[in-house]
Amino acid sequence: MTDDWWVFGSAGMTLAGASGLEPPDVDLLTSEEDARRLAELWGLPVAPPAPSPQFRSRVFVKAAVAPLPIEIMAGLEVRAEGRWVPLRPGTRVAVPHGRSAIFIPSPAEQIEICRLFGRPKDLARIPVLEALA
Repeated sequence: MTDDWWVFGSAGMTLAGASGLEPPDVDLLTSEEDARRLAELWGLPVAPPAPSPQFRSRVFVKAAVAPLPIEIMAGLEVRAEGRWVPLRPGTRVAVPHGRSAIFIPSPAEQIEICRLFGRPKDLARIPVLEALA
């Protein structure tokens, strides 16, 4: 990948040190170009994203190439307070992984993402993240 990217959602929270979560997948936020590169690398189709009243992205790819499914999103927007808000983290924390690193938003920014998403499951995770921030 050539552009900045982040793992977020429950996998990102777990990488930040949150305990008690069992991520069902890995949410990966990338640029459109990198999302398409990964899809090509893994031989996956880039299909139009499914409509959602709360989330939309310009590119969405589901990849079953690791122990957990990876959901690749590019151009992700969240419906909040009656408008579409782009999600592009401003922080990028490197979490060591083997001889490389996985990048996540800071715990404080993950709290803000949970508030932006506003779903009960996201709001319930805020106290766990606050203990890390």
